[in-house]
Amino acid sequence: MIKPRIPIALEGYPFIGFMALTAMVFAMLDYDVLSLAALFTAAFVLFFFRDPERIIPDEGDVVVSPADGRIILVEKVFDDRFLDEEVCKVSIFMNVFNVHVNRVPFPGRVEKVRYSAGRFFAANTDRGALENEYCAVISKTDNGSRYAMVQVAGLVARRIVCWATAGDQLARGDRFGLIRFGSRVDLYLPLDVRLEVSPGQKVKAGDSILGYL
Repeated sequence: MIKPRIPIALEGYPFIGFMALTAMVFAMLDYDVLSLAALFTAAFVLFFFRDPERIIPDEGDVVVSPADGRIILVEKVFDDRFLDEEVCKVSIFMNVFNVHVNRVPFPGRVEKVRYSAGRFFAANTDRGALENEYCAVISKTDNGSRYAMVQVAGLVARRIVCWATAGDQLARGDRFGLIRFGSRVDLYLPLDVRLEVSPGQKVKAGDSILGYL
């Protein structure tokens, strides 16, 4: 029998526990307003770190969204930072109300993971995309194509968590990381991808189909 998993990311437990303990202490000291504020904060943190199960499409050529949020960019660009070739770039902006666990868009083996410290400008701006802290996971598919999924910190986000390491074989929909608290994920795909999304569209990680590769 498969045991049901608690739909909360492990990284959230210390924050949830701390705020719940703070609320308890304030309540014991009869600081009712502070206790309610801490309890509300604990509830919000619990909501932020939720990690629901998703039904992952099983068609072999499907590319799914790596993040929950709103698509802010779909364009062809020359990527000189991760793949050194012309690619199709899809950017997804996550606000603080979105699920922040990131998922693998397409099966592949991780070639390398590259972290770079940076600034913390608004994640939905061009300056944020270029100068903010990021973590890039570059993978190769079974047919030799390469793609990159890049977690970008935002104005409020101060911590990128990436569980992927070089050599990992990742399946579509696998969880590979998260970002606290509000940010973006940039996806760099081969030019032969057939995208079926446009800016302004809302998507869900591991569930929404971005296109076909």
